Amino acid sequence: MNNPIKTLTKREWCLWIGSLGIVLISNALTAEFDVLTLVAALIGVTSLIFAAKGNVWAQILMVIFSILYGIISFRFRYWGEMITYLGMTMPMSVWSTITWLKNPSKENGNEVEIQKLGRKHVIELLLSGIVVTAVFYYILYRLNTPNIIFSTISIITSFLATSLTMLRSSYYAVGYAANDIVLIVLWVLASMENPVYIPVVVNFAIFFLNDMYGFISWKKRELRQA
Repeated sequence: MNNPIKTLTKREWCLWIGSLGIVLISNALTAEFDVLTLVAALIGVTSLIFAAKGNVWAQILMVIFSILYGIISFRFRYWGEMITYLGMTMPMSVWSTITWLKNPSKENGNEVEIQKLGRKHVIELLLSGIVVTAVFYYILYRLNTPNIIFSTISIITSFLATSLTMLRSSYYAVGYAANDIVLIVLWVLASMENPVYIPVVVNFAIFFLNDMYGFISWKKRELRQA
């Protein structure tokens, strides 16, 4: 595994440093500074930049981010988010690490080989997505989870995003971008009760921009790979 920082373009350096700067400022300006939220956001942004490069370090950092975000969600009783990231995103990121390592790009061994989705993949994703949604909605209902509809939507978008990541599809970034939008809504609602979570809203807005860059980057590589 090479050092992904050495492969960043000027544009990616600007995106990375700019994202880190906004995250630092938004967290520093909050009335109740939370170190855990800041560290999670910095790791998350870095993971997304590396993911845009198709570098396996992105998945390793995602494992760490999932643990930290699970703790943050636990503190606000967002059980759906906690279960999703600790019980699904984290283990699937571990599996993605393995699949990415086993499938390096023929063009550049430092990047993962992109896989185009077949009809079988799409059908399996849809069927498993329906099952995951039904099961988790019941669990969240039993746990009296706040904002259960948004939490359930977050679970299905997270499931699709992590599954597409494991499958090495360019559309992983679209899944994560959709999840970012849902999480922005969730944490806006949380911030109305406790302003300490405002930086989390900013963090996921930055994540959204980075995920969209990741999608564009992967589609360009996919065209070169074809």
